[in-house]
Amino acid sequence: MNRLSETYTVNGHYDEMMVKKGQCRDHYCPFNEVLDSIPSGKLAELQQATDRAQIAMGMTFNVYHDNKGVEKILPLDIIPRIISGSEWSLVEQGLKQRVHALNLFIQDIYNKQRIIKDGIVPKEMIYSSGNYLKPLEDWTPPQGIWCHISGSDLVRDNDGTFYVLEDNLRCPSGVSYLLENREILKRVYPNLFSNLGVRHVSDYPSKLLRMLQYLSGKDQPIVGLLTPGVFNSAYFEHSYLAQLMGIELVVGQDLVTNNDKLYMKTTQGLHQVDVLYRRIDDTFLDPLTFNPSSMLGAHGLFNAYRKGNLALANAPGTGIADDKAVYAYVPRIIKYYLDEDPILANVKTYICAEEEDRKYVLEHIDELVVKETNAAGGYGMLIGPKSTREEHEKFKKLIAANPRNYIAQPTLSLSTVPTLIDDIIEPRHVDLRPFILYGEEIEVHPGALTRVALKKGSLVVNSSQGGGSKDTWVLYN
Repeated sequence: MNRLSETYTVNGHYDEMMVKKGQCRDHYCPFNEVLDSIPSGKLAELQQATDRAQIAMGMTFNVYHDNKGVEKILPLDIIPRIISGSEWSLVEQGLKQRVHALNLFIQDIYNKQRIIKDGIVPKEMIYSSGNYLKPLEDWTPPQGIWCHISGSDLVRDNDGTFYVLEDNLRCPSGVSYLLENREILKRVYPNLFSNLGVRHVSDYPSKLLRMLQYLSGKDQPIVGLLTPGVFNSAYFEHSYLAQLMGIELVVGQDLVTNNDKLYMKTTQGLHQVDVLYRRIDDTFLDPLTFNPSSMLGAHGLFNAYRKGNLALANAPGTGIADDKAVYAYVPRIIKYYLDEDPILANVKTYICAEEEDRKYVLEHIDELVVKETNAAGGYGMLIGPKSTREEHEKFKKLIAANPRNYIAQPTLSLSTVPTLIDDIIEPRHVDLRPFILYGEEIEVHPGALTRVALKKGSLVVNSSQGGGSKDTWVLYN
């Protein structure tokens, strides 16, 4: 038997399951009893079956920076992360508040810019962002909603408090793994979900479709999902969601415009598209308005949008709110628009564009995590305590040359969750990506993608950097 409570060592970090050796957290205890009853060899067999199931389902992605160009699975660890109902309630309230404020912020930035005139956010911080899109000025999207689908990244430090690490408001990915992870874990622990009171996640596609339909204002709108194509790293997710929602999966070549309306080519002729769930970046949507070399979007698509004949999710321009430099101002943004204190705190952030912060970062770079403001996937990042002096000096030069392009944060310990590593259960660091839908109301889906750093001691959970995932069980109580 595993007897995790007797063999597992917390190692000084906040552990999601264990308070200390031999003492399990209350909401994890029923699962721990089940885990203790499973022979270790059986766990290894279940893990291997899980890996095979992922391959059979096509749950693969391509790592762009991998010269081998090999399709990989996002390894799913069979030991779930469990969150109590009271903990989730705090997360849910905090994310609703945050998305509400960010939506108001984006609307203001592209219209009256009150927050800039009142001196809350510096004008140069906005206009120097590569995510600010001038064609969106003086524009209000359908239903007044910009960030329809959000995937905020949360972490826990040593004190067990949830912090928002960053906001993802453009084309957040990973929800397909959330859904498929649950289907696989149901086979591993078939009786546990009802016994423990785990909330369901399978209705996400229907909620997503209902939100998309709401944007059009029509009774029976035609909805499509725009993908860059089969070579995109998230293509599995694009096709998976389109299939579950029963909508067309299209690429740019499938789309044409006429009289400022968007149509998709079908075997029955042209069908007007009312709502497009786009999974390509803003500047690739329309070569007439943005990147003239783009072959991923459609000529005239943006005009159809501006004329009110098309709804887009997420709205172009939302990236201004998940710029990592703007992130530092989110607590002030919440206070400004809602007159409330943030329910979920930010991680302390140093803005290298500001002289005092930059000086601190350059002097303490060996203690900090430095990030490019517009990078993703764990790239463009320096983890100071785990980097060499040469790497420190390289980033100092990069910061000095382009301060606006960098922010820095303290090195958080990140909480750990028991993880099966080569037949042994060991602690590994995790983050949390809940998904928020904004339609008639703001709804936080009662589950999340937990990403886990499978390398011992690593704090980098990104799939492109060797991370894996866990099923996240949100309890009713």
